[in-house]
Amino acid sequence: MLMLITMEINIVGLLKLAWLFSILPILIASLPIFTIHNPLYHTLLVFVGRGKIIQSSSPLNKLTVPQRFFSHFYVLAVVWTSFLLLTTWAYAHKLGSLVFESTSHAGIASYLAGGSHISSIKKPLSNSPEHAYMVWRSVFLLLLMEIQVLRRLYESLCVFNYSSTARMHVLGYLTGLFFYTAAPLSLCCHCAPEVYSFVGNLLAEFIVKGKNHMHLTDFQWLEYVIPLVRLRWCQWVGAVVFFWGWLHQRRCHAILGNLREVKENAGDYKIPHGDWFELVSSPHYLAEMVIYGGLVVASGGLDVTVWLLFAFTVANLAFAAAETHRWYHRKFDDYPSNRYAIIPFMY
Repeated sequence: MLMLITMEINIVGLLKLAWLFSILPILIASLPIFTIHNPLYHTLLVFVGRGKIIQSSSPLNKLTVPQRFFSHFYVLAVVWTSFLLLTTWAYAHKLGSLVFESTSHAGIASYLAGGSHISSIKKPLSNSPEHAYMVWRSVFLLLLMEIQVLRRLYESLCVFNYSSTARMHVLGYLTGLFFYTAAPLSLCCHCAPEVYSFVGNLLAEFIVKGKNHMHLTDFQWLEYVIPLVRLRWCQWVGAVVFFWGWLHQRRCHAILGNLREVKENAGDYKIPHGDWFELVSSPHYLAEMVIYGGLVVASGGLDVTVWLLFAFTVANLAFAAAETHRWYHRKFDDYPSNRYAIIPFMY
């Protein structure tokens, strides 16, 4: 029990530190008073640059990889998220169906205070209804993440025609690998130590007893689905926000993909039109913010780790969107003047 709590604190603490150290350089580089002459700004611009906005004149750009390596992010994301989803789902099923304490004052107070984490430490893990809710909520968040990364993998392989000359910096490539490792884990980090122990015990049982001697039960899919349906209102509101952004990002990616249908002309750029492109220059980035904002809502809004994941997404994409917006204005004399960079009517 004590070891599991220690592992939880270590995982959560490391993730928080990782997100903070990733966010701070972007925030410092984005300060208006430093933007023009700040070396950190120009260095960071090289690292996040890719495709059309990469700074080809910088000597740092000798360390680049093809932009088509974007698919590596989503292969990793699908494999890793699928593993976390399946193992967490199996552990949640082991805990049983949800029986909330919502009719009691103790249950309501525990929930408002972020009770899933508090009760998981003060009471035996498997005996707390709030803890069971936290695990099933993690399953719900991972399920949303799985839907996102599966679509992104499909788009990277079938929708985008990356130019053979399009590059991205190797640090940006490593950042992408970090993001799609840390993001799914951030959605289930509070129960990850228990899931790890659960999977380890299953493997040990399999090694010792063998398949034929393990206790197996008939698969009842309703037992795996009904607890998700019984989750609280914030999970479903978050899912609505998530799918709102998800659908708009899908449309915006289709618009970008159609601009370069012919690979021979993959180096040509055109002004995109349609959907949120009529409002901002990088609506696919805006949609990504909405998607991760939906995950914050679905998490209950009390998990600092998920908030930091969202903050990094916003900071990173806003930084890249600002440079994309400037690139459009430099490239096209007739670029629509009423478009903002990423936040409609604001920025």
